[in-house]
Amino acid sequence: MLISRASAVRESDSIDVMNAIKVYGLSAESRILAWKNLIHDLLHASHSETQQIESVNGFFNQLVFISDNRLWGQEDYWATPIEFLGAKGGDCEDFSLAKYFTLRELGVSDEKMRLIYVKATSINQFHMVLAYYPEKHAVPLILDNLDGEVKLATQREDLIPIYSFNADHLWLMKERGRGQLAGTASKLSKWTKMRNRYSRGELQKPLINLSE
Repeated sequence: MLISRASAVRESDSIDVMNAIKVYGLSAESRILAWKNLIHDLLHASHSETQQIESVNGFFNQLVFISDNRLWGQEDYWATPIEFLGAKGGDCEDFSLAKYFTLRELGVSDEKMRLIYVKATSINQFHMVLAYYPEKHAVPLILDNLDGEVKLATQREDLIPIYSFNADHLWLMKERGRGQLAGTASKLSKWTKMRNRYSRGELQKPLINLSE
């Protein structure tokens, strides 16, 4: 899917492509173009939001799951979607963030999405997933790279929620629902720094080349 979807790109998108090639090499071109084309196709097709999240989840889950230490030489680096695609991989935060920003570009309301930090009992590690709430008080659907199938949160007994956030708010999770409001998302320094780098188009080069 990643390579086969690389077709014509708008002039405004070509800047992202050219910048990614400079940092990540020619192999990044097809991945960035495929992402741009995915957004274009989903915007111009009569898909439901549920179908959109299925497509976005499947698209990004093709990338490589790798630790920040190995890829970036840092303990906890939150990559932008273009850095994630350019490097061809990342850790759980990068998968979740890329899905979140892509769905926002598709017009999914921020009120329907939360990035959730969980304890993943299957790997005994802290982990991040993206939750999508089709209705205000609905049980959310979980987009995850450990389990590629989009499932209801009640079907993911391997995930213990800790806290969640979106563009504006931060919540402490007391159950598998929405949790208790605990302030603004600006308290999360890595979130703020990543958003600023994304808006400025800054790109970091990884330590290893996953395309080789």
